[in-house]
Amino acid sequence: MKVLILGGTGSIGTAVTQELIRRGHDVTGLSRSESSDRKLIAMGARPLRGDLRFPGDWAREAAAMDGLIQLAATFDEDMGQADTAAITAILRQAALHPERLRLIYTGGCWLYGATGRRVADETTPMRPIKPFAWMQKNANAVLASSAVSAAVIHPAMVYHQNGGVFDRYLQAARNAKPFEIWGSIATRWPLVQREDLARAYCLLLENPQLSGHFNASAEAGVQVADITGEIARRHGHDGSYVVRSLKHALIKYGDWAEGPTLDQQMGSDKLRRLTGWQPQFPSFREAQF
Repeated sequence: MKVLILGGTGSIGTAVTQELIRRGHDVTGLSRSESSDRKLIAMGARPLRGDLRFPGDWAREAAAMDGLIQLAATFDEDMGQADTAAITAILRQAALHPERLRLIYTGGCWLYGATGRRVADETTPMRPIKPFAWMQKNANAVLASSAVSAAVIHPAMVYHQNGGVFDRYLQAARNAKPFEIWGSIATRWPLVQREDLARAYCLLLENPQLSGHFNASAEAGVQVADITGEIARRHGHDGSYVVRSLKHALIKYGDWAEGPTLDQQMGSDKLRRLTGWQPQFPSFREAQF
């Protein structure tokens, strides 16, 4: 397939780009800089210069592709507006082409809000935290469009050998500082390893008959206590920690900091059943980080 990936040089996007190329797809990556150009070329992808905020000409090229994966985010105050502009332009251009574009849109586990004892599946009502509420609206727009064949993937908390969501704890362990826990040590995080998630993206892309929402979690919910305990064991840390309130985290880090405080469980039975996805790392304890 001819595939355009938005955000193909980011933390998750790099793994998705590499997996697409490994599977034989012809990959183009949206790029804002020469350094991103070089990174894409080194992976075997073709760079397409453009900015998510200004779809302009690149949206026309995107619509001529067989598939598109949206993983990009500005991580600025305009994050929602930029995503909306890109999705609106893509859907408008896709409607002008006879072949339906396969579109994979990225949501996230934080769209479900706190689930507590309940393991969220794709039928669970969404209660997104405020900074990402726009994501639910754009996901619905993508799924409602007749111009594309769409699926929305909701990644769990993503970790990898260099850290990912474990990064703050790894930094604390390496510097012999207490772990800073936001909310509660008993908070549960759904988890997925980055390369496992990349395969989930590719499987959904390659099965255009599948539509709707798909959760991607290897573990439904792991307590922060277990995560920090494993990191402490691996890195010779004494396991000490300090708990910060939600209010403290919001003031210091911004509204997005509510996400890691959510007590969540999220299952991925639908993705496994319909695509055959089987994570290589069913437990975070089996992975490198």
